[in-house]
Amino acid sequence: MSEYDTDVIVVGSGPAGGTAALLLATYGVRTVLATKYGWTANTPRAHITNQRAMEVLRDLGIEEQALTQGTPPELMGDTVLCTSLAGNEIGRIASWGTGDRSATEYGAASPCHMIDLPQTYLEPILATNAAERGAKLRLDTEFLDFTQDADGVTARFLDRVRGDEFTLRARYLVGADGARSRVAEQAGLPIAGETGKAGSMNITFTADLGKYVAHRPSVLYWVMRPGAHLGGIGMGLVRMVRPWNKWLLVWGYDIAQAPPEVDAEEATRIVRDLIGDPELEVEITSTSLWTVNHSYATQYSSGRVFCAGDAVHRHPPSNGLGSNTSIQDSYNLAWKLAMVVRGEAGEDLLETYSAERAPVGKQIVDRANLSRDQFGPIFETLGITGDTDADAIAAGLAACEAPTEDGARKRRQLEKAIELKHYEFNAHGVELDQRYASTAVIPDGSSGTAPVSGRDPELFHQATTTPGAKIPHVWLVGSHGRRVSTLDLVGAGRWSVVTGLSGESWRMAAEKAAAELGLDLRVVTVGAEGARDSYGDWTRASEIDEAGALLVRPDGYVAWRQSTGATEPEATTALLAALKTVLSRA
Repeated sequence: MSEYDTDVIVVGSGPAGGTAALLLATYGVRTVLATKYGWTANTPRAHITNQRAMEVLRDLGIEEQALTQGTPPELMGDTVLCTSLAGNEIGRIASWGTGDRSATEYGAASPCHMIDLPQTYLEPILATNAAERGAKLRLDTEFLDFTQDADGVTARFLDRVRGDEFTLRARYLVGADGARSRVAEQAGLPIAGETGKAGSMNITFTADLGKYVAHRPSVLYWVMRPGAHLGGIGMGLVRMVRPWNKWLLVWGYDIAQAPPEVDAEEATRIVRDLIGDPELEVEITSTSLWTVNHSYATQYSSGRVFCAGDAVHRHPPSNGLGSNTSIQDSYNLAWKLAMVVRGEAGEDLLETYSAERAPVGKQIVDRANLSRDQFGPIFETLGITGDTDADAIAAGLAACEAPTEDGARKRRQLEKAIELKHYEFNAHGVELDQRYASTAVIPDGSSGTAPVSGRDPELFHQATTTPGAKIPHVWLVGSHGRRVSTLDLVGAGRWSVVTGLSGESWRMAAEKAAAELGLDLRVVTVGAEGARDSYGDWTRASEIDEAGALLVRPDGYVAWRQSTGATEPEATTALLAALKTVLSRA
């Protein structure tokens, strides 16, 4: 059975599914995106959009749309810990690379900056652009099950408008259908870890909170209230959705008990309590319950079925890694699917998706859960336990503010406890330095993962051209004297050979390799017109001689490098061998 309705079916329209459909359509792959909902997300959910995710959107040509919809860094950064928004402050954390010291490092690492882009704004951008580029969107279309054989996948759906069932046949199926993924379950993907660690509730509401927050702009206001650390994500949270009148509040509940019923009256009480204003005018717009998980798939695919996003990594929202990791899952998978569908790569290339992304999924699940647990030292310093009431919280904070020797000791202890939260709010290495090891990467014996000068690899970005790492960003001078990022000269669904003015042999080798393999292979000559290294930054960052070469994948990752020059025959032989290896075309 070899007739196909489409090349790839994507189930789910969240950050992973929307990105997958958009990428595949951009790469010219026939794609159907199916979602059981009538449109995209109706609650803000994930929101922090980090530099790497923004780089993906930039590569897709939709960065400006995201910037237009997102809240900029200057309104994101002062994460506040307090007893209520109207109450005492416990401390602040300059977050998301907005601090005076970290802003320079974040700015030097990428042509993109972070924004706050809730799913209600991100998903329509992805879905609309996917449709404009040729993906077929099937709304109100519920995935039921699939069967697969050696040639393809047949998926069964329910049309929720007409009420009838139908099937679609495709070469491949991508399950991006969330933490309760039917696709992952039916594919039998092995899930490790723990589910249901704690219970949380989301309350979305509108209220004018400008007088409490405009002078200390932030995305996150963490609130210490009685019982705050017993459930949920560590403390009560008041999260900005739109400054300063649209909000999402997160509060915990005891998961060992029956789930609470939160009506508008109870939701309003909780909101007013965390804000600290009993007369606050509040409009509750939604309530929902969810559980904190610490689980991840150890394998992301089964045959012709692949999963991405929350279907394979489930964790609390700490570190803001959820949608960012989901977008990067799809960025890793889509170019591989496209090349196999077009016959430019062997099917074994698809095995590298699990090999590369499953370790990342485990890493971010572990990191997010550890960040949740790292509120503990703050509670300990303030003397907070499960039975602590509001008066005792106030007393604990007062003890930290006392002009005494014991007060000074507690202040240093509290400062140290708050500093630990940089691993949640300024984990630049976690956000930007995901490394890959698979047959789509050819090691050269070097290590680009060792900390530089003893710097913590979770907190600090480490740029390197080591195979398996993302090509570093530096500014070059492009046409008409405008700056252009090295990231802008690669990607866009194409392989690239990056060399210098002395690397003419690599240009000739690339032409021969492209012709022999039927591959769209660009050559980027740093130093030539349109890519001048006027600042000298590429010379410092490239880690290769000017006559050497990097082979860069469509997702911007270095697949192979040769640090020194070569004759044209040597270059052709080496480049062909590298491409055949990483494309599984031996």
